[in-house]
Amino acid sequence: MSDNQAPMQRLKILYLYKILMEKTDENHPISMPEIIRELQTYGIQAGRKALYEDIEALRAFGLDIVSTRGSQAGYCVVSRSFQLPELKLLADAVASSRFLTEKKAKQLIEKISSLGSPYETGQIKRQIYIANRTKAINERIYLNVDAIHRAITENKKISFRYFKYNVEKKKKYSPDLHICSPYALTWDDERYYLVAHYDKYPDKMTNFRVDRMESVQLLDEPAQKLPKGFSLKEYLSSTFSMFSGTSQDIQLRFENELVSAVIDRFGTDVKLHPDDDNHFTLTVRIKAEQPFFGWLFGFGTRAQIIQPDDVREKYINMLKEVLSNSTK
Repeated sequence: MSDNQAPMQRLKILYLYKILMEKTDENHPISMPEIIRELQTYGIQAGRKALYEDIEALRAFGLDIVSTRGSQAGYCVVSRSFQLPELKLLADAVASSRFLTEKKAKQLIEKISSLGSPYETGQIKRQIYIANRTKAINERIYLNVDAIHRAITENKKISFRYFKYNVEKKKKYSPDLHICSPYALTWDDERYYLVAHYDKYPDKMTNFRVDRMESVQLLDEPAQKLPKGFSLKEYLSSTFSMFSGTSQDIQLRFENELVSAVIDRFGTDVKLHPDDDNHFTLTVRIKAEQPFFGWLFGFGTRAQIIQPDDVREKYINMLKEVLSNSTK
């Protein structure tokens, strides 16, 4: 062995690992002659005895290598960190995520596919559809998410520019730089939201769409302490479409057939009380704003607000305004 070959020989077992991971699965073993030829493409010469020892070393390391016999005699990796159904699930979640741009979604799916065997890659990609799904256009959103996570971990404030769209579909930025204390990132209606303390509204939490945040920067200033007794779980369960507002206890009445929809929205911990043979009631702590009323209206006459009176009147007045506006 020449001096030039020595460094590559020391990498032999690593390239063997790479070959087994990239070229095999439980249905596609690789023979010893094929392994030797593959190693030669990397400039590595290897004999059978040394490779047998390397394969045993990889097994001892934890790689699940199986020896096959018969017409397809050889070696293959039969289990990986992720199984094919799991990779398909992850890839579809990425493709469905509106906060990712089409370009970034395709890049991530490519990386997810590489976690499986090369024979599974086609199966993962063939079932994924991206082009016709509504996607974000902010290419830096994943960098924003990373910056926010670091700020939460380091207990620091962040600054950013925030925008909405006008009727010309152009970005309209808020005049002032936003500075806030980030507490949590949450997922709602296929969007990423930041839950934060914003000095402009000091008495309540404020939610920001992460895909509408730009130029996120960590500041040296410590973040505002999380309010005593604040529960993110309770806050999120009381929020519809991440609409800010004040939470209050509201008693609702539904037909029995809607119990699944109620549990989907409020979770299995919610307490349901039979009202008669066909209805049940429950009390939930939520923000009585338009997104909640819109959700309730979807059930028509099969759902009612029982208490408090001011919330019921607010809902009735909103319905009257909608009807009045529709008849103009």
